[in-house]
Amino acid sequence: MKRVTGIGGIFFHAQDPAALRAWYARHLGVDVLDWGGAAFTWSDEARKPDGGVTIWSIGQAGNEHFAPGKANFMINYRVADLDALLQALRDEGCHVLEQSDDSEFGKFGWVIDPEGNKVELWEPPAGQ
Repeated sequence: MKRVTGIGGIFFHAQDPAALRAWYARHLGVDVLDWGGAAFTWSDEARKPDGGVTIWSIGQAGNEHFAPGKANFMINYRVADLDALLQALRDEGCHVLEQSDDSEFGKFGWVIDPEGNKVELWEPPAGQ
């Protein structure tokens, strides 16, 4: 079974998200969009877009989106079959959160790594 197929997103918290987004835009050229993040399009070896994106987003510190993890960041990994992977992780003794989400954005599940970081697993909707 294929497990992680790419990085779907990198999310982190800041005390002043607007100022930090502006710093990344000004100094690193990150194209921060109105929703507060950026979307980096994947490309193949010929540099043609292949349909995948990696999301980069800064949110307000203090929200509970990364709970029960304690880190100021969360990495979202793209996966091919979320349900099968979550079951395999449970079978391997990993701390898989019971909560999951299925929306127009795809299917999401979470596991806590050995250091206590919340890891988001994302199965994109069909065609993405």
